[in-house]
Amino acid sequence: MLRRDFLRAGVLSGAAALVPELAKGEEVLEKTRVDDFELEEVTITDLQREMASGKRSSQSITRDYLERIESMDRRGPTIRAVIETNPDALSIARALDDERKSRGPRGPLHGVPIILKDNVDTADRMTTTAGSYALEGSIPSRDATLAKRLRDAGAVLLAKANLSEWANFRSSHSSSGWSGRGGQARNPYVLDRNPCGSSSGSGASVSANFCTVAIGTETDGSIVCPASINGIVGIKPTLGLVSRAGVIPIAHSQDTAGPMARTVADAAILLNAISGVDSRDSATAASRGKSSSDYTRFLDANALKGARIGVAREKLSGYNDATDKLISDAIALMKDRGAVIIDPANIATMGKYDDTEFEVLLYEFKADLNSYLASLPNAKVKSLKDIIAFNERDKAREMPWFGQEIMIMAEKKGSLKSSKYLAALAKNHRLSRTEGIDATMSKHRLDAIVCATGNPAWPTDLINGDHFTGGSSTPAAVAGYPHITVPAGFATGLPVGISFFGRAWSENKLIALAYAYEQASKHRRPPRFQATLTTG
Repeated sequence: MLRRDFLRAGVLSGAAALVPELAKGEEVLEKTRVDDFELEEVTITDLQREMASGKRSSQSITRDYLERIESMDRRGPTIRAVIETNPDALSIARALDDERKSRGPRGPLHGVPIILKDNVDTADRMTTTAGSYALEGSIPSRDATLAKRLRDAGAVLLAKANLSEWANFRSSHSSSGWSGRGGQARNPYVLDRNPCGSSSGSGASVSANFCTVAIGTETDGSIVCPASINGIVGIKPTLGLVSRAGVIPIAHSQDTAGPMARTVADAAILLNAISGVDSRDSATAASRGKSSSDYTRFLDANALKGARIGVAREKLSGYNDATDKLISDAIALMKDRGAVIIDPANIATMGKYDDTEFEVLLYEFKADLNSYLASLPNAKVKSLKDIIAFNERDKAREMPWFGQEIMIMAEKKGSLKSSKYLAALAKNHRLSRTEGIDATMSKHRLDAIVCATGNPAWPTDLINGDHFTGGSSTPAAVAGYPHITVPAGFATGLPVGISFFGRAWSENKLIALAYAYEQASKHRRPPRFQATLTTG
């Protein structure tokens, strides 16, 4: 079936109830141009080659992506992955084209449009709101460090991505991908399925070819889950590799930003640009001497040969039968490529710090968010208490589907000098690091641990919230260790990722292994924007 015919059958059939815009039928399909997008699946290397040859310019690339967003995010399938586009994007791209002609490119990101999650500060004409009307109109006084580094690298900051409001730390039964400002983001593979959060818009944007690469952030699962569910690559770096200065926080002991891309190579290029020591974030001092200046050096298609890979089974499998089969196939492929497979290589402490993880996040959310809000020059809220009050006053827009009980719990917490907080943090680090990932890797002499990233996308449910059946993000998230997910195939038409994680500062090894698996498997496929999941 031709892709055009498939879209007519899959997107338009029965879709009007989901997406009112689709009721216009063929007119909308023509406007979306879903079957002839010239930049579909292009890589950073592809774009640089075409700009160097003069075939394309940054301005034409930027225009094409803006038109794609307008036709498919705001209309057509209405993915709702983008909250706002940069009104200066085309002029920035034009200036970068002029610079390329006069001085040459700054590097591999010169002229490449990038989407940032809407919790990354940009001191421009875009706002930074974490998806909330409470910060509507807020423009920070300076760029986040990672945003500045992207500008310095010559990237075009194209847009702000939708997200789970306040990075999904508002309600215990929220719907991932929903924010007051952005509405409910959709999964581009199957529109009534969830894109996972909280970097839902970043993941959906990359997958739907609204950009080449994007920035996501993670506290626990918010890069790797949307990457897996949207069929792309996500890297959650070691805590301290990427500065969090100017990123709306949840918790400093677990927060990090990271790359989201369609290929491991593109993710590595993006990681190069955003990593490094920053005086604005003291945690980055630990990366000195432990990070790499060029992660693309480790893109080795033969890296699986001789690598010792442990398979974490206990509490990290059984989410879904089709997913388990895909992971078994992935492990068999890695073994065929020369990997030494240790199966099982279970993490003995799994599940023993779930309660204290949440306790730490509550304490740090209040302290860290209050500090961030106090730095804003023109925000109408200056504290978590102010946000809670704002939401109560504006319930119709902010709480039509779920409340803010997590915010209320956090507001009741004391200071970060509390003995209860300090004990919980120490327990988390001991069980996730020394007695967790480190112990497992030492016991089996591993280069990496692998498992399913999580379950396939569930139907979006604004009434009851998310329907997770399992995920593997917590060990690396609580430890502050690196975690990479790569497409592993499709479960009933829905993407599933395989995770590679390991010790602190092991990005080099994980990127090599993830790349080798990606090159051997080639599971990435662009989405077709089906209205709903069908069988047969």
